[in-house]
Amino acid sequence: MPVVPSAKTFFEEVRAVYAETATALGLSGPIETTFVLPVSSYKGGGVEYEFSLDFREGGVNCAAGIEVNPVTTLIVDIEPLAIAAGIVEKRGDISYSAQNLKQLRKSLVGQTGYVQRVHPLLTDAATAEDLMRRAGAREWHGRRSTPEQ
Repeated sequence: MPVVPSAKTFFEEVRAVYAETATALGLSGPIETTFVLPVSSYKGGGVEYEFSLDFREGGVNCAAGIEVNPVTTLIVDIEPLAIAAGIVEKRGDISYSAQNLKQLRKSLVGQTGYVQRVHPLLTDAATAEDLMRRAGAREWHGRRSTPEQ
């Protein structure tokens, strides 16, 4: 049976893998929460990236979110966003597995690479909302309840 890394290990790995990217992109964070699943968030340039660990499925995922007005946020997984942006051609070029520490690291590295490539497109207010919608973003209404640190 696979041994999914603990929340503590997950947070340590996200910090290690994402540190250089966060600095290069001018992102603040991480904000780490464990309300339902362990989530590590970074913000900057009007964009929020959330890495989450799903213990049950043994997977890790990165989602990007932008606020389109004070009460509406668009959120989409990083891979469909990269496809909609024309950065990658098809699904399946990155891993989502977190069944062990090696797979978690591989998945985080691949997903972080997509963040590096889509971030400049998401910080352009003139095109960000259209790109998110073309990627199939989910629309959330109301204020999000992520605590500020």
